[in-house]
Amino acid sequence: MKALIAMSGGVDSSVAAYRMQQNGFDCAGCMMKLYTNEDAAVPAGKTCCTLDDTEDARRVAFRLSMPFYVFNYTDEFRRCVIREFAEAYQNAQTPNPCISCNRSLKFGALLDRARVLGYDILATGHYARIRFDGERYHLHTAAYLEKDQSYVLYSLTQEQLAHTAFPLGELSKAEVRRIAASLELPVAEKAESQDICFVPDGNYAAVVEAFTGEPSVPGDFVDEDGRVLGRHKGLIHYTIGQRKGLGLSLPAPLYVIRLDTENNRVILGPSEALFRRDVTVRGFHWISGEAPAGPVEGQAKLRYRQPPAPVTAFPQDDGSVLLSFADPQRAPTPGQSAVLYQGDEVLGGGIIE
Repeated sequence: MKALIAMSGGVDSSVAAYRMQQNGFDCAGCMMKLYTNEDAAVPAGKTCCTLDDTEDARRVAFRLSMPFYVFNYTDEFRRCVIREFAEAYQNAQTPNPCISCNRSLKFGALLDRARVLGYDILATGHYARIRFDGERYHLHTAAYLEKDQSYVLYSLTQEQLAHTAFPLGELSKAEVRRIAASLELPVAEKAESQDICFVPDGNYAAVVEAFTGEPSVPGDFVDEDGRVLGRHKGLIHYTIGQRKGLGLSLPAPLYVIRLDTENNRVILGPSEALFRRDVTVRGFHWISGEAPAGPVEGQAKLRYRQPPAPVTAFPQDDGSVLLSFADPQRAPTPGQSAVLYQGDEVLGGGIIE
């Protein structure tokens, strides 16, 4: 069987390529060209997808005696990921572009191309596991939770899971680096890249303004009673739960608890105002391919680094899901993803309203 390896120039995808070879696959490596760092105003060495990364991936492929290709997806990335990212911020939401990229590009366009080119499997360096019970495919967390990436993979379908492999799912990061070192791969000690590849120095607002051509519009900070506390730089500069960087001198700590798009106001309040027990998740994707007939007991994560919390999920007729947590959760943020688990299995996920 043939496998196409999605390579980033990092140690994870490099070792994934080696392990697929060890599993008997006829392998080729590829890299997706998503944008140019110069166009995105991203300093070299700060992100993935640089020319150096491409050469690192090519060197690893040569070391493993694999063909290597670069596929140009800059137009698709701009349309499906950067545009969605900018529009979400303009609508007072905080998106996760890595999830959009996995859904539309890596396990969408790239997997489709792999199939057209005659590859049976697309393999990546994600830390997660896929299991098949004879009828359906199941997505599970990585064996070592400190590197688990299942949160960003909840949009995978049964068809995609059937043609995807995660060769690192049973390994720790230390084991991956040891394998790379034993093979004398040039990326064995390469540092991790940041999550959002096209955001220069974490300045999300600058990316949104550059992409849309629309400058931020200042407005008022107000408290829960509507009293003006100062001026903000524009709604795209703030997210729910934020305390630092407000530029205000206040007698007590206040947090962003709501973004009022109608009146261009940032509402501030105490920490306790951020907690909610019930969270609505729109466009919920069930990995099994169908929504359950009734409530589901499990655990849910409202952000990537958050531990899963006990929850009951209530599927709704419109395709959304109401998550009712056993304990109130801090700062559920519109635009972020909520992912539902049952033990170590990912049941699905969607976007927080």
